[in-house]
Amino acid sequence: MKAEASPKLKTLGAAASQAIEKYFEKIIGHEAEVLKDRDPEELHQMRVGMRRLRSAVTGFAPVVDLPKETNEKKIGKISRVLGELRDLDVMLDSLQNRYYPTLPSKEQEILDKSLLHLLKQRHRALKKVRAILEHKHYQMFKQSLRDWLEKPCYHAIAQLPVAEVLPDLLLPQVSEMFLHPGWLIGVTEQEGKIIIHEEMTSETVEQELTERGEIVHDLRKQAKRVRYLMSLFTEFYGETYEAYLGDVKAIQEYLGDIQDSAVLAEFITDIFDFDIKKQLPTLAEIMAQSRFESWQKWQLLQQRYLTPEVRQNFRSELIRPKVEA
Repeated sequence: MKAEASPKLKTLGAAASQAIEKYFEKIIGHEAEVLKDRDPEELHQMRVGMRRLRSAVTGFAPVVDLPKETNEKKIGKISRVLGELRDLDVMLDSLQNRYYPTLPSKEQEILDKSLLHLLKQRHRALKKVRAILEHKHYQMFKQSLRDWLEKPCYHAIAQLPVAEVLPDLLLPQVSEMFLHPGWLIGVTEQEGKIIIHEEMTSETVEQELTERGEIVHDLRKQAKRVRYLMSLFTEFYGETYEAYLGDVKAIQEYLGDIQDSAVLAEFITDIFDFDIKKQLPTLAEIMAQSRFESWQKWQLLQQRYLTPEVRQNFRSELIRPKVEA
């Protein structure tokens, strides 16, 4: 059953269309500057808009009846192309501004080749971004979403007051995050209790990341999905909700810092086909220390959210949205 009426204030349909329109306009607002390629921040903001639009489309999937040109897979494809260029920008910025100035001249000479290789890859990635933004499929995506926003089409559930169904939207994503195996990396179980290894050294952290880094990265992606979804509904909750949202954002950022550093190290290793610890010892040590510091920050949140009471309080907050928003 579908309804094609204008959304009423405070309905689930209204919340869905408002979120989709907000992030669609953010994407369009940065598109021209991305094509000009004069400021990396424009690309970053467009990618953020695309990611948040994807989260809104996914989160409101039971609510909205979108055309096939605007489904989650189509948005994901565009987002990945933008992401390839953005990831290269992040690596370039890290190498040039964060690491390069602190290295001895011998290591700087080696990194010069990495920077040149990165710039060549970036040129290719920029061509892909321009190609996809100028392709007819992207134009169809934009036009289809514009048409839908002028006359939204919903499923019957869209008529319900948004505050009444928020727990049903939020809890599945939060529960998926809580059940993720990434929480149990660097812990042991003793007599039914989970013990976090607070004494971990930089070397043991590196070993964990070598063996189970993909799991950590996947937890980061789930935290990002939860963050974006929760961000849609801050008006329906209070300060406690904002605090939990802040924690989720911090989880994403700390694990993201670890992932960005690991990707950069892998990139350099692939270029030169050597042991980065032997050929670039100063850089390797600085990057390992950076990952270790991010891991220590993550452990504080890991310890907090492996506490049953904290998780239960988080869930309890989600089931009590404001009736009047």
